[in-house]
Amino acid sequence: MNERSIFAALRFRDFRLLWFGLMVSNLGTWMQFTALGYYVAQIAGSPHRAAFDLGIVGGARAVPVLLLSPIAGVVADRFPRRRVLLATNVAMSLAAFAFALLATLHRLDLTGIIVISAVNAAANAFDSPVRQSWTPLLVERPYVGNAIGLTSVAFNAPAVIGPALAGLLIVWVGVAGSFYVNGVATLAVVVAVAMMAPSPPTIARREPMLVSIASGIRFLIEHPILRWIIGVFVVTAICVRPYAQLIPAFIVNTLRGGPQALGWAVAAAGIGGFAGALITAAFPANAPRSLQWVLAGSIMAAGVLALAPIGSIPLTLPCFFLIGMGTLAFLGASNTLIQTLSPDEMRGRAISVYTMVAVGVVPLGSLVLGTIASRIGLHATFAIGGGISLALVLGAYGFSGVLRSV
Repeated sequence: MNERSIFAALRFRDFRLLWFGLMVSNLGTWMQFTALGYYVAQIAGSPHRAAFDLGIVGGARAVPVLLLSPIAGVVADRFPRRRVLLATNVAMSLAAFAFALLATLHRLDLTGIIVISAVNAAANAFDSPVRQSWTPLLVERPYVGNAIGLTSVAFNAPAVIGPALAGLLIVWVGVAGSFYVNGVATLAVVVAVAMMAPSPPTIARREPMLVSIASGIRFLIEHPILRWIIGVFVVTAICVRPYAQLIPAFIVNTLRGGPQALGWAVAAAGIGGFAGALITAAFPANAPRSLQWVLAGSIMAAGVLALAPIGSIPLTLPCFFLIGMGTLAFLGASNTLIQTLSPDEMRGRAISVYTMVAVGVVPLGSLVLGTIASRIGLHATFAIGGGISLALVLGAYGFSGVLRSV
């Protein structure tokens, strides 16, 4: 395989196993995401109520991640990653089957959705930093950026067909079918990880949990580049990235679309995300990653801002494509900068903060934006969030010379 190939990191066996497992697993994840969003929007009844309920579900995903991610970062540095990933993916598979069983029995209400979402989020709080901090150890250093990009591809290639398949399943057999598929698909990661070589902890020295957490936070705050990356990451996680959780309310309630329209909308974002992931994977190793960071962040924010005046579903699709592309390229650039600028013994804790924001703050942001949208509407909410984020991304890049140097 050519070293310049976009799939160059797949030459490493264990990374290849994990990558294919994630491809299968995430097909089910995107189907469940679409089906669950449609179900919540449908039982809500009104546009404002739907936005609020989706925000509540997002909040249920946020709280466990916010509470557990600092601990998960220490776990990623201290414990064998292989064992942790086996446990987390079994837990997420069981959560999917719980959704499916309750939906089949017609007993799935908002309370059940909140509880199961919280359990799934707790497992994901440990899964994400462990898996992401393992990636640089599965490939040689020149391939780290490529591997991170390919991991994003594994999350977003399924988004091209997953939502559309979910839309068809909802019409044919109801939402439960998507939940069953996700339960089975998640087991693909379990099989892949079981076949990988055991992974020793990054550090053997033990220190009190709170001391370990504090040292990781201090590292990020004191780092001249990463503090900018994390700061902007937090604000955009609240102001623009929750758009994905609010798509069902926007399509189903505000624009009066059905399950197939929702499937196409989420798929458009997924196709854009796939493109953004490919951009990350193909980005030249000798090019400044900060350039990708600012361009991607600007496209992401401008795409959300562009949704504000739109009143028809077809016109939303190009916006969702641009948002998806910008978001995944922005995540990839942020992730790569954190991974490459963090030493091995600190990487798990550094990436746990990334995970806490990406997985925890984003759903919390959906609660914030959902609450705001319940008062002023989604169009105005998108305008405010997109405008703030666009100004911040451009301002940070223009103000920080050290950021522009990487």
